[in-house]
Amino acid sequence: MSAPTPTTGLFDCRDAYVAALEDMAATDDRIVAVVNDSVGSSKLGKFRDRFPARLVNVGIAEQNMVSVGAGLAVGGKIPFVSGASCFLTARAMEQIKVDCGYSQQNVKLCGISSGVAYGELGATHHSIEDVAWLRAIDKLTVIVPADPWQTDAAIRAAAAHDGPVFVRISRMPVPALDRPTEAFAIGRAETLRDGDALTIIANGTLVHRALAAAEMLAAEGIAARVVNMATVSPIDTEALAAAAETGAIVTAEEGLAHGGLGGAVAEYCARHRPVPMRMLGFPGFLPTGSAEWLMERYGLTADGIAAAAREVLAQTAK
Repeated sequence: MSAPTPTTGLFDCRDAYVAALEDMAATDDRIVAVVNDSVGSSKLGKFRDRFPARLVNVGIAEQNMVSVGAGLAVGGKIPFVSGASCFLTARAMEQIKVDCGYSQQNVKLCGISSGVAYGELGATHHSIEDVAWLRAIDKLTVIVPADPWQTDAAIRAAAAHDGPVFVRISRMPVPALDRPTEAFAIGRAETLRDGDALTIIANGTLVHRALAAAEMLAAEGIAARVVNMATVSPIDTEALAAAAETGAIVTAEEGLAHGGLGGAVAEYCARHRPVPMRMLGFPGFLPTGSAEWLMERYGLTADGIAAAAREVLAQTAK
């Protein structure tokens, strides 16, 4: 695990990403990195220095970057295509769809600085739509890890998986989660706290906030289950069925709930087990402001999640 930020005990998941990539590359010469003039923001400087012939910098050309990655995959390499998530997924959507998804090439797309990590740079740099539109691409695995350990595990699982994968990697500092067992598998959710009053389903930077909300609710006598749904596609339907059994669900994510994690959960529930839900996420284009200010403004906090839980429980009591 990467070292925490001094005095805060919080981690930048980009460090876990590059550490895993370097470790795998040391024993597998198929591992290569492709970047869009983003060596610095992807923290791939050490990778470049250790493996100079295995990092391709295409410049600010995201469409070309993804197609280069697909070409390397055709040649038997395992390319990790790394860039700011807002540009990687929006500018290169056709290449992701056709060269990766439709062609089923073994490309690993790494969306760096996702969500609202670039808050002060405004809506053009917010990456809140990425999960929603990538989830619509057939046979593209979408993973949103929650902490450094899970980021490391997701990168290793992506490398071992035969097919295109998108891993959403945050730069917003998060704590290392206290989990009963360290086991990661694509398509399997992780229950971090049990409860039978309702289920809070979160991923990425919202998981530790969901756990904090559950602590607040526990003080009120409300036992909330907390599920870390790191894989959005394919989603863990067994975990969703179990969540529906608690009678109410709150989802929380650092992105658009419509079409993202919230949308995926709602689709399952509408088809198989309708239950009252609250979907927490961003509503659309956002103002300019720090990441923390944006999270506070739109209720993506422990207080906001707890409030949504109370609201949905009040609905079930009627």
